[in-house]
Amino acid sequence: MIPSRIWWLSAVAAAVVSFAVFSPAAAQAPPAAAPPAATSDDPFGEEVTLVEKTIVYIAGSGMWDSAFETITNSFKTVNGAMAKLGLKANGAPMTIYTATDDTGFQFQAAVPVAQAPTMPAGSEIVVGKSPAGKALKFVHRGSYDAMDTTYEAITNYLDEKQLEAKDLFVEQYMKDPVTTPEDDLVIEVYVPLK
Repeated sequence: MIPSRIWWLSAVAAAVVSFAVFSPAAAQAPPAAAPPAATSDDPFGEEVTLVEKTIVYIAGSGMWDSAFETITNSFKTVNGAMAKLGLKANGAPMTIYTATDDTGFQFQAAVPVAQAPTMPAGSEIVVGKSPAGKALKFVHRGSYDAMDTTYEAITNYLDEKQLEAKDLFVEQYMKDPVTTPEDDLVIEVYVPLK
């Protein structure tokens, strides 16, 4: 399910402009221009400018075979800390992927807030800033397990357009990943460009 994200971010980190995905399934099937879960009204490769936001987040790492569970558990921790501090979200929750390899990933489960709060000493929740700058926006609809198709299409799009991405990407959840049934997710994927 996740190899495309692994290959994609690894290729970006190595400054490889050709973002080919090397998997038996990819070799047998022609690359998709857009993920099947997207609708014709969804942006796919739309140029946007990410605006820096103040975020509260928990940093973590996980294994690809349990990625969605790891991420949703992290959001539960962030939401719990925000409730204790009386903080309100000021935007959609997001996962900022900062590193990947063949088996796992490092990430920040983040929620935008209006103002930077003072965090209690020893808190595992950190205050920071979200990525900003020029990016491409893609949309995924459906289960988290099916996101591999979306990332394959993103990889193909970047390759076709000869675009070079930064070594991170952001998934922004338009439906709360903690409470939404996994098959009903709507996730905006932002790929910051160099």
